[in-house]
Formats: sequence, structure tokens, C-alpha cells
Amino acid sequence: MMLYGSSDGGHMVATPDIRGDKSDVVASWEPIVGAIGPKVREVRQLLGLSLQQLAGRSEVSAAAIHKVERGDMVPTITTLLKLSSALGRPIGFFVDDADWAGPVGVHIRGTDRPPAPLDWAPEVAGVNASAIAVPNERLRGSGVWAEIEPGGASGDGRSVRSGEELVLVVSGVLAVDIAGERYRLEAGDSLHFPADRPHSWQNPGPDAVTAVWWLLRS
Repeated sequence: MMLYGSSDGGHMVATPDIRGDKSDVVASWEPIVGAIGPKVREVRQLLGLSLQQLAGRSEVSAAAIHKVERGDMVPTITTLLKLSSALGRPIGFFVDDADWAGPVGVHIRGTDRPPAPLDWAPEVAGVNASAIAVPNERLRGSGVWAEIEPGGASGDGRSVRSGEELVLVVSGVLAVDIAGERYRLEAGDSLHFPADRPHSWQNPGPDAVTAVWWLLRS
């Protein structure tokens, strides 16, 4: 213990010397802070946003965002909240897993696809479906590859969940109903919609349909 603190009534007060622990304290938060900028840049680029577009979404100046991404500026909690909201990520995404040692990508081989999520189409019939992306603690999106027989459909149960859904028809024709709106999707067509609206789909044609779903939970 060193006498380097303040005086009390003319007497020096003994204050613990914590200066020797400074490097340990810095080491604990430095990787977390250092990871914020790269994560902001990674998500921005993943969403196809320019600095100016993200600035418009977040009400944070493009110059400030650029400094954050380069690591030249540590964002305040308010700035980080604005950026996380604009990028559609929880704030924990930017301050957790700084020392993640696992692979960046999740590789699912075509021969090893897991079953499609149960809430994707609870009463599906005439469909061979498998997952091509599975959400985890770091990734929120999921995907489904489906081969739909003639007459195959999602069933009477109307799927309603939070988030967004995107379907791309690879081959065939798919009829989709979203809250009373009806769409006819042909090969190459896609349909993007909020997943919290009642929706269902069916293969009305004589040929099989191949389609891909992308599901994003909010």
C-alpha cells in the first residue's frame, strides 16, 4: 500500500495503489471496444448501405460512422443504440463475442441439411423441405429449401411470426396468399413481406416447384 492519496486533516490518507492493475483493466475492455467498428462496417456492407445511407437511417453523421468503423472514435452509448437500431441488430451484438474463436461462416453441406424449422409451415403437405441456414446465438436468419409437389401446400394453419420473410421461386409456379392479397410467383420471381401477417402458399400447377425461403426473426 502506498501513501499517494489525499490528505485528511493534515494527515496523509493511505489509498490502495491500483495503478499496477491498469493493464489488466484495459485488457478486459479493449478487445470489446476494438471489435465495435469492424462489426458496424461488416453489417453495413452486408446490408448494402453506404455511409450516407446509414447516416440517414441512424441520425449519426457519416463522418462519425466512418471514424467508428476505423476505430478512431469510441461511440457513446447513445450513438451505439442509434446504429444498432438502424442496422437491425441488438446492441449486444456489437459488444459481445469480441473474442469469438469459432468460424465466421456456417457451412451446411447439401447432403447434411437439417429439417426445416417447425414454425416455417406447421401443417405443410406434399413438400420435401430442409434448412439451408439455421439461426444461432450470433446469426438471426434462417433459410429453407423446398421442393413442392403439384397440389402441395403450407396447409390450413396460417403461419404468423415476427420478422420478415422472403421467398424466391427457382422453378415452377407458386401461389401465395398474404392477408387476403394473392400473388402468382413464377421462376425467378421473389416476394418479400412482413411475417406477422397471415400467409399461406400452394403449388397450383401440374409441375413441381422448387423455392427458397429466407426468414429473419425480429
